[in-house]
Amino acid sequence: MWFLYQYANYSSADYAKTGKASLKFQLINQRADFSFALFGGGLSNMTVTWTSGYNIDEAVPFVEWGSKGHHKTRAPARTVGWRHPGFIHTSFLKDLWPNTVYTYTIGHLLSNGSAVWGKTYSFRSSPYPGQDSLQRVIIFGDMGKAERDGSNEYSNYQPGSLNTTDQLINDLKNIDIVFHIGDITYANGYISQWDQFTAQVEPIASTVPYMIASGNHERDWPGTGSFYGGTDSGGECGVPAETMFYVPAENRAKFWYSTDYGMFRFCIADSEHDWREGTEQYRFIEHCLASVDRKKQPWLIFSAHRVLGYSSDKYYGLGGSFEEPMGRESLQKLWQKYKVDIAFYGHVHNYERSCPIYQNTCVNSEKSHYSGTVNGTIHVVVGGGGAHLSEYSPVNTTWSLHKDYDWGFVKLTAFNHSSLLFEYKKSRDGKVYDSFTISRDYRDVLACVHDGCEPSTLFF
Repeated sequence: MWFLYQYANYSSADYAKTGKASLKFQLINQRADFSFALFGGGLSNMTVTWTSGYNIDEAVPFVEWGSKGHHKTRAPARTVGWRHPGFIHTSFLKDLWPNTVYTYTIGHLLSNGSAVWGKTYSFRSSPYPGQDSLQRVIIFGDMGKAERDGSNEYSNYQPGSLNTTDQLINDLKNIDIVFHIGDITYANGYISQWDQFTAQVEPIASTVPYMIASGNHERDWPGTGSFYGGTDSGGECGVPAETMFYVPAENRAKFWYSTDYGMFRFCIADSEHDWREGTEQYRFIEHCLASVDRKKQPWLIFSAHRVLGYSSDKYYGLGGSFEEPMGRESLQKLWQKYKVDIAFYGHVHNYERSCPIYQNTCVNSEKSHYSGTVNGTIHVVVGGGGAHLSEYSPVNTTWSLHKDYDWGFVKLTAFNHSSLLFEYKKSRDGKVYDSFTISRDYRDVLACVHDGCEPSTLFF
């Protein structure tokens, strides 16, 4: 269960004098009845709601409560059943021609032979791998959802969510694919919050591919095989995310995968599972990076939810390494060997861009335009999709080129096989606040750099 609230003086400042006001709530997916209550005392009067497997003829529900260390009061509870989570349907559209506009309508065939229909949508199928055409990619993490009706939830944890969503909707004609790299809804076990999120992003996800990565708020739960074993998923253990968003992972419980989009190859890691050298995921990452034909797909992108590269986050700074513990130790030699262009991360709720870097050292002094040999990977934190912002460390890291304590997202535009534009945009106005370009020839990817070529001797 979940609750939303508004103060009675939200629409009428004179409520306290007149006792009259009107409020509106947006109800999404009305599969069951909604209950409304008017109560006084602000948020000092609270209700406790939970679900169980016991009906009232099996057990009597109650709450025992009181201040810590003092006598407890037992209050009975009423039973009203439960909110049905609904049914999730997935249909596979096969044998699509590349770069073609298709329309589709969802429907249900009833037992009496009649059918009920939903809305009609349209989308453009993906370009074939290597296709030379204009291709535009959106990347961000940690967005969540918010209430359009002006109501609030218990923590109002994603104040920038609607701004990010609306900027993407407004510019949808200039977007080809979206990557939401973890911490999708912050539902934390409340299925109604998934309803709210999917309704919020429907205009986007119904029109362009909406790809996701696994974050701590989707996956982590003790004893389930998650790398950290925290409680951030609220018991979801990745199941709603894996079910609602179909990605081309060989094992969707292990949410790592590769996907091609025209001139891009994306290697999406799952930072909630072990990625270190010798693991199954490490082998996948190396294969994803090694198997791409850079002549056809020159733009090689790595992404994970947690920062496995570089971040000036306050808490990472306290650890002294400015990364997720054990983050880049195993992976940096893969990024260097296979010449990854850009690595993206969420988890830290702000924006930050590094120089092209290898082993804590900037390998290129340029800041706004890169050309020639690929001798290091640019690391980008883009976790400002909507959740409460994260503070930076007071340490001035030498490799950090641009920081922004605000909500925003990144847009990559590939014009052709040799020209890429990177733009960071604020969610508040959609304007560009950081950018750079990459221009290079295929031979620049083949060039040897430190730790970027196979070792050789006079005998081989």
